[in-house]
Amino acid sequence: MTDGSLMDIKAYKKIHLMGIGGAGMSGLALILHEMGHSVSGCDAENSFYAEKVRREGVEIAMGHHKSHLDMYTPELIIHTSAIAQDHPELIEARRRGIKVARRAEILSMLFNGKKGVGIAGTHGKTTTSSMISMIAEFAGLDPTAAIGGELSDMGCNAKVGGGEYMVAELDESDGSFELFSTEIAVITNIDWDHVDHYPTHESVVSAFGRFASGRKPNSPLIACGEDAGVRKMLQNRPAGEAILYGWGTGWDWGATEIEHLGGGGVRYTLNRSGHPVGAVSLKVSGEHNVLNSLAAFAAGEMMGIPFESSCKALGIFKGAKRRLQNVGEAFGVLIYDDYGHHPREIAVTMSAVTRAFRRPLHVVFQPHRYTRTQALYRDFAAVLSAAEKIYLLPIYSADEIPIPGVSSFLITDELHAAGRGDAIMCVDFEEAAEHVCDNVRPGDMVLTIGAGSIEYLSRQILKCLQERARVNAETALT
Repeated sequence: MTDGSLMDIKAYKKIHLMGIGGAGMSGLALILHEMGHSVSGCDAENSFYAEKVRREGVEIAMGHHKSHLDMYTPELIIHTSAIAQDHPELIEARRRGIKVARRAEILSMLFNGKKGVGIAGTHGKTTTSSMISMIAEFAGLDPTAAIGGELSDMGCNAKVGGGEYMVAELDESDGSFELFSTEIAVITNIDWDHVDHYPTHESVVSAFGRFASGRKPNSPLIACGEDAGVRKMLQNRPAGEAILYGWGTGWDWGATEIEHLGGGGVRYTLNRSGHPVGAVSLKVSGEHNVLNSLAAFAAGEMMGIPFESSCKALGIFKGAKRRLQNVGEAFGVLIYDDYGHHPREIAVTMSAVTRAFRRPLHVVFQPHRYTRTQALYRDFAAVLSAAEKIYLLPIYSADEIPIPGVSSFLITDELHAAGRGDAIMCVDFEEAAEHVCDNVRPGDMVLTIGAGSIEYLSRQILKCLQERARVNAETALT
């Protein structure tokens, strides 16, 4: 713990969360609020998640300041890893003898006291966690859930359930997922990301290996056999330790006869140990979601849930907020938004929408973090080049200090050098919306993508196109 061992969380009536507007912290705030704690919070700026928590009756202050200690008189402060240990609010809390802990430390205390289903991975963990939560909820297990994005079917990203299971998305970005001891562990994939914390791909693989070793005795490990990072991690582990899933019939769980449906969704045949189990229909699109669903089926079986029940749950699963989310349609143009911020995520998302809709694709990308852009700008350019039209926004810094010479121009320059001179660098959302609306035609598709604030741009583009459609309709009547 940040300030030594904490007592039982029930001993703390008043709890203050620094960084409450993030997906993970807002989820923890909702759980603590539902448990009966008096919860308050603060964040540097407002957000969708902050508003959602505020509507539940949680007081939130804008900015971080030690005056919050007098405003809310907390007995425990929980903070994100983005908050520096020498922040004045934390320093003053310690001076007053107030307990201080990171989010993962508190969440792991709750998780480790239940039958914890922990989903880790560089990509896909939000959707996979959402699928598993949906399966458990549909089967009547009433799980507690803590997910890094809002589950459309449940209308929240966290809930306190009365059942024995807790389903949680576990964050590898700062290594804190190693605090969680799972009843069922899922690893979707292992890629080099969060380069500020992991200097090499090997260091990421090692961290996931330690996470796998932290499981409760005799508990299963479910992992994607198709992923090179997973295979590398398993090389030094006992043969047969993991329940593997992937394409075909050579895995414990496999998908065959895959059919991408026009307008979205996918069908396939589910195989268990090489034998067909039944047909699966998903509302969500893309091969990556087929793999996510295989992990969910495997986890469901480990929880004692029959295939038929899991299949029905996934058949109505609408997805998580900002995971290939349909924003709307106007002027004959479809607009989708996605949280992808790594080249691999962007590639699979672009592939999914291309297969599902077969429309000319305009992609607007907001890079996330200077360190990630510096390390992967060539990869970003390579995957974006598949779009019909490309628009770049300035880097969303998150909590990082700018790095000299690192900007979105690294990506646009790479695109221009590769023959995509039409890639457009935009100074802000307003300019991006203008460029998109000037270039799209009826029958096109727009994908806004990034882990920052770009979701607001998708709505701005929709509003712009709705206005264009209105003006065109009025002109036709005159």
